[in-house]
Amino acid sequence: MHKPKASDFALDITADLQKWRAFVAIGELGSLTRAALFLDSSQSFLSRQVNGLERECGARLFNRTGRGVELSEAGQRLFPQVKELLERAQSLEHEIRADLHEPVGTVTVATLPSIGTILIGKLYAEVRAKHPGVNLKILEGSSGQVEEWLTDARTDLAILYRYGPTLPEQEESLATVDSYLIGAKGNRLTAQPTVAFASLDGLPFILPAAPNGLRTALDAGARRHRIVITPAIEADSLPLQKQLSADEGLYTVLPIHAVWNEVQEGKLQAARIVEPSFSRVVSLAYSKSKGPTRAVTAVAARLIDIVGQIGNQGLWLAN
Repeated sequence: MHKPKASDFALDITADLQKWRAFVAIGELGSLTRAALFLDSSQSFLSRQVNGLERECGARLFNRTGRGVELSEAGQRLFPQVKELLERAQSLEHEIRADLHEPVGTVTVATLPSIGTILIGKLYAEVRAKHPGVNLKILEGSSGQVEEWLTDARTDLAILYRYGPTLPEQEESLATVDSYLIGAKGNRLTAQPTVAFASLDGLPFILPAAPNGLRTALDAGARRHRIVITPAIEADSLPLQKQLSADEGLYTVLPIHAVWNEVQEGKLQAARIVEPSFSRVVSLAYSKSKGPTRAVTAVAARLIDIVGQIGNQGLWLAN
């Protein structure tokens, strides 16, 4: 069996970076006095540090002149490498401190089109304001695609609809959303505030293709109520569902927030499905194969807060 080996770093002369910080300051300023002021130290202390470095290196690093000091030939060869080492050490320190205090990194969020349009703009604004070290990457797709991205760890977080009383592991319920029968302007069924589930029997639908959470839930409801729900056309595209509902007299089933603008503009009508109500849960899912980082946790908190804000506006019932 292969035994893991630790990396063997032999550090002696470069172990104390503070000495080399003094070396760079003196080399740049050309004076022990000015370097001591810059480093808030004493000239005698810096002199001892330089003498110690020269003994460890076995070479003179500075030449003393009447105007101060200047880098020797050996010092000139070492100077750019030492400065790069200190810059890298400083960058690492910044990253460590940032990670301990402020979340940093890229967080991938997968979403369905019908809910992404209302959440992502608000999410971007809040993350930019409260967590400037976090970048967002957004994936948008069908429920099947989002499930696949979660399984393959291509996304850190996902916003999904769930239609049952229980949620899978690593998911939490954010809100409960009613479903609406969507129809064209002037349509009789959708002109009323509500419509019975049984009234969906035999309507010409445009619905997402199976496998899909909505299709599965509609099919199960149709079997219980002994009606037939068969799409005239299958399309995963939300814009296409809305367009053909408005222009071709087809029906679809969506949450009200997905068609809010079109309903307000009079292009579509929406009747809430009742008897029984046909609701869905807005679920926040975490990647199944990796734990949340501080950045992921921060973005998740923002999403939960935004869903609550929208619930206060009446578009859904926040949990």
